[in-house]
Amino acid sequence: MQRYFVSSDQVIDNQIVIVGDDYHHMVRVMRMNEGDTVICCDEKGHAALCEIERISSENLTLRIIKWVEEQRELPVRIYIAHGLPKADKFELVVQKGTELGAFSFIPLLSARSVVKWEEKKAGKKLDRWKKIAKEAAEQSQRTRIPDIYEPMTIEQLIEFAKAMDHCVVAYEEEAKQGETSVLRSILCQMKPGESLLVVFGPEGGFSEHEIRLLHDCGFLLCGLGPRILRTETAPLYVLAAASYEWELR
Repeated sequence: MQRYFVSSDQVIDNQIVIVGDDYHHMVRVMRMNEGDTVICCDEKGHAALCEIERISSENLTLRIIKWVEEQRELPVRIYIAHGLPKADKFELVVQKGTELGAFSFIPLLSARSVVKWEEKKAGKKLDRWKKIAKEAAEQSQRTRIPDIYEPMTIEQLIEFAKAMDHCVVAYEEEAKQGETSVLRSILCQMKPGESLLVVFGPEGGFSEHEIRLLHDCGFLLCGLGPRILRTETAPLYVLAAASYEWELR
């Protein structure tokens, strides 16, 4: 069944009004008709079974049939901070990371990022990332869309991390030295509702200064197995490991 995310101002009494891109998708792409049913999720993660009541030339009205109980989110909140990579690699991380249950994404401005953040293009990039996250959340039947923050510097990330329960940095030098216990230990000891911030470098990795700064501020350095992963693969590895620990065992 198709799934759509709605804001609180779209919900009026027992009805939901659909406009914009979602209206176009339902009417023009999916060719839905009055009487068809969909699932709508609100901003609090609540899901409702809805029936199309009326279709006009500008909007579509849904009637809420009933609220349904769903458990589609990871029991722990995993924040992915990622040094901005080249091309569309961050889009891939957002799309696949959303499917795998990431709670939020933080683009990171690091010393070795080839991509330079341009303020004049910032709004369009953020809007595109948010659209990708929304579509991936709908496709994977999630009940919330991951947050995507504006890019942070290392110093801003360290300040942000003060609100986290656990913080780690995926560091390839640790992997080369055979480190295998940090990530596993954290995932095993976490409790439902706790947060984990995982930091990944861009293609060239972190500078020694950045690693030292993060480590001095309480971030644990961890390896991700014996193979060196691409920057866009590493976040997906961590999320898959978390899903195995919390959802499949």
